[in-house]
Amino acid sequence: MKRLIFILVIGFGWASCSSDDKYEAEKGDLIGNWVLAETLISAGGPHYWVDVDNGNQLQFQEDGKFNSDRFKECSEGLFRINGNELLLQYTCDDFKPKNENDDGFISYHIEYKSDHFILKPTSGPICIEGCSYKYRRQ
Repeated sequence: MKRLIFILVIGFGWASCSSDDKYEAEKGDLIGNWVLAETLISAGGPHYWVDVDNGNQLQFQEDGKFNSDRFKECSEGLFRINGNELLLQYTCDDFKPKNENDDGFISYHIEYKSDHFILKPTSGPICIEGCSYKYRRQ
């Protein structure tokens, strides 16, 4: 009887797993080069993903630094992950992005998958209808 219960528990546990399950990103998951591939948009109706040509690039390094071509004025900074939050802090003198929070970070909710991650802004001007940015590993 114990063996049957054990097999059922293992079977249900295994069956409930999915390769699409979300999990909290860790710093090591992001190390490497990423490019903005799609953006989620809405004009007040349904949301849909749109391909992005020549999307901005992000490069995360093991030492907690990142490079990005998003802003002309500054291309480098520091990053960290707190649970499902990605924090970017640009480190160029006299550069203050409009979407910084009070602590000097641009913050995003991050959903990480093996070949891409999705960023949803949580600081600065936020899209009322909801917007998301999908980055793919290069």
